[in-house]
Amino acid sequence: MAERLTRIAIVSSDRCKPKKCRQECKKSCPVNKTGKLCIEVTPASKIAFISEELCIGCGICVKKCPFEAIQIINLPKDMDKDTTHRFGPNTFKLHRLPVPRPGQVLGLVGTNGIGKSTALKVLAGKLKPNLGRFNNPPDWQEILTYFRGSELQNYFTRILEDNLKAIIKPQYVDHIPKAVQGNVGQVLDQKDERDVKSELCADLELNQVIDRNVGDLSGGELQRFAIAVVAVQNAEIYMFDEPSSYLDVKQRLKAAQVIRSLLRRNSYVIVVEHDLSVLDYLSDFICCLYGKPGAYGVVTLPFSVREGINIFLSGFVPTENLRFRDESLTFKVAETPQESAEEIETYARYRYPTMTKTQGNFKLRVIEGEFTDSQIIVMLGENGTGKTTFIRMLAGLLKPDTVEDSDVEIPEFNVSYKPQKISPKFQSTVRHLLHQKIRDSYMHPQFVSDVMKPLLIEQLMDQEVVNLSGGELQRVALCLCLGKPADIYLIDEPSAYLDSEQRIVASKVIKRFILHAKKTAFVVEHDFIMATYLADRVIVYEGKPSIDCIANCPQSLLTGMNLFLSHLDITFRRDPTNFRPRINKLESTKDREQKSAGSYYYLDY
Repeated sequence: MAERLTRIAIVSSDRCKPKKCRQECKKSCPVNKTGKLCIEVTPASKIAFISEELCIGCGICVKKCPFEAIQIINLPKDMDKDTTHRFGPNTFKLHRLPVPRPGQVLGLVGTNGIGKSTALKVLAGKLKPNLGRFNNPPDWQEILTYFRGSELQNYFTRILEDNLKAIIKPQYVDHIPKAVQGNVGQVLDQKDERDVKSELCADLELNQVIDRNVGDLSGGELQRFAIAVVAVQNAEIYMFDEPSSYLDVKQRLKAAQVIRSLLRRNSYVIVVEHDLSVLDYLSDFICCLYGKPGAYGVVTLPFSVREGINIFLSGFVPTENLRFRDESLTFKVAETPQESAEEIETYARYRYPTMTKTQGNFKLRVIEGEFTDSQIIVMLGENGTGKTTFIRMLAGLLKPDTVEDSDVEIPEFNVSYKPQKISPKFQSTVRHLLHQKIRDSYMHPQFVSDVMKPLLIEQLMDQEVVNLSGGELQRVALCLCLGKPADIYLIDEPSAYLDSEQRIVASKVIKRFILHAKKTAFVVEHDFIMATYLADRVIVYEGKPSIDCIANCPQSLLTGMNLFLSHLDITFRRDPTNFRPRINKLESTKDREQKSAGSYYYLDY
């Protein structure tokens, strides 16, 4: 029995269209030809049904399906015994569950569509696990017997008997205004059960928006508001689904401290996070999720923080002796050596003058600087320090008020801009959108192999733009931005909504494209790992956000990072295995050593 059941068949409900095809899957299946019903499609059925018991895994139906709606996946042996939940026939399947421990923060890391949010729902008691039996779901008694002997048995018993209250901070904070009316202060007052509203508002910088309506908040403000709403309530289980998107580095660390402050002796805190340096800083232990997005997900045993993240990056689980990704991800960042005089002449150099711009109460002063082509300049600063304002001045969309150095003109540039907020208004498929906006690029084989293939745009081609998820939209927006011919590419927060794996892919795509095309990119990025991976030079913003700020001239990665981190008062060390930057815990020996030496960030291997 176990031999036959180690494969799953997935039929994608939005792609399978039995009325529009000749039902090639059913006609070509060798098991069907022997007279058994392995693949059934009746005139009434909206979607094909594949029997996993009868399927022999030949994969002929996968090749024959004109809509690419079928996946047949052979699972590692013994997987079927630990199915936690399955939504229905031929749909996503989750194996095992993360094990929360009281008084500790559990971090979850894995790609999108692999069951992290499903696992949160099960652990919150909002979704009853059916152990894979979606036809006759088990009752709680049976579920508890199933988890007998593991820490999950105690956990679920507590949920059922003590009525543990679980609160989830949702993944998409931009949907909050639809559900919540009123202004920030009122909502927090209604929810405040722990009497900590005033200190939370100070920690999460909500005091300046306390009288504002929830519908008028920006992405970052909504995110901090959502974290505060969860943190002021009394509960035994706190869950945060991607708490760092839209936040700048300083706010990410603040949010991490707020989340850690919720720990009590018998409360649970669970966090899903794609910014690996924040996850590292936040968690006490980690469960990785691997599998195939949209098909099945497997949760590993809990690991220590460092080991868990390294396992995720290396794509290999030593405890199960299983490789789940072909290549491992490393972050070898070399300081660009000073080029020799001959090489320098091959680069085109651009200079921009010192200029100022005042908008309302906000004043930005940009110190003159220069950059070359084939270079990526990362802008580091808090939200509201004028990064987008500077980008728009370079793009010629905003005129500066004063230009101090008269002999340096602002050069005229063709600019391609990917904004921070992407709202889908295009009423057709992704294919039409690309055809309309970047026809020449998307027909060009080099662009297809360098940008579209790694960003997996092919799979989205026939989907309607308005139905795309946040991460899918972000990948399409990146593709559109790089596909437009320009001298300068301005990319605002390319990591938002992308999972940790896609972030690394996106950074590689941007880096390769800029080098090949001999262009310049200015990138605003708050994910530390991604920023260090991309940066050739950095521009550090200083001053009071939203009031008075200065943009320094582009500096080398080392001096720029040091300056930036000294403002944040945090230090980074390097992981010896894959060289990713890791935040030192505040006041640890390493933290104090590096601060006294003045090296907040270091590149030695």
